[in-house]
Amino acid sequence: MSSDPSFDALLPPAMAAKVADVGVAKASLPLSRMIPLGVLAGAFIGLGAHFSTVITADTTLAPGVSRLLGGLVFSLGLILVVVSGAELFTGNTLIVVAAVSRRVRPSSLLRNWGVIYVSNFAGAAATALLVHASGRLDAGDGSVGQRAVAIAEAKAGLTFGNALVSGILANALVCLAVWMTLSARTLVDKVVAIVPPITAFVAAGFEHSVANMYFFPVALFHGVADGSPATWQAFAVDNLIPVTLGNIVGGAVLVGSVYWFVYLRPAGSQSVHTG
Repeated sequence: MSSDPSFDALLPPAMAAKVADVGVAKASLPLSRMIPLGVLAGAFIGLGAHFSTVITADTTLAPGVSRLLGGLVFSLGLILVVVSGAELFTGNTLIVVAAVSRRVRPSSLLRNWGVIYVSNFAGAAATALLVHASGRLDAGDGSVGQRAVAIAEAKAGLTFGNALVSGILANALVCLAVWMTLSARTLVDKVVAIVPPITAFVAAGFEHSVANMYFFPVALFHGVADGSPATWQAFAVDNLIPVTLGNIVGGAVLVGSVYWFVYLRPAGSQSVHTG
């Protein structure tokens, strides 16, 4: 039998098993690694969000084209997370696969989610502060800063239900992107797997909690008009809570739990066939 390495992508059952293995490793990380990797992930998503803001600040583009390009460049954030190595809360909702397989304790799952969530916020908010301090929000005669404020105000105007469902849809796509990268054998495979789902969720205007940890602070640091719906309270209560809950449902339930049920549950894992 040949011992040459395979460059074929993993099939779905093997992908599910790999997701569980990765979940065990993530849940076992010590705080000395978990916290800095969480900060990095927040910063990476913030960089992708800023790149998207710059691109969509061009008002001469047709709305559909602007959304498409904004989503395309936002993919930078998850590419940096996956390729460079970092811990992202929304992607880590997939640790539920290891948890329902009884390989990770619920307490370890919640510990990871809590630590990474706070660390992501620190990284994203710090990136927002650095972008503000750089003065680059004044680029394009102030159009970049205006776009940053417009994004935050649009997000602040969502109802609880809108934000919740939008968060579900966003993280279903994000976790599908992460899931597909685990089938990849090469760096190019990973990048190609990431771009379409991330472009889709951003272009569709769905809500991502970690991205919003950049979008709101950068607008508020830059300055909003009196009476603007974009406030710290709107960010923390009206947006972040429902979006976070939606992200958990989208990643842990619609992606992680469904694929666990199909491929890893003890009663049916041996009888599943793919066409």
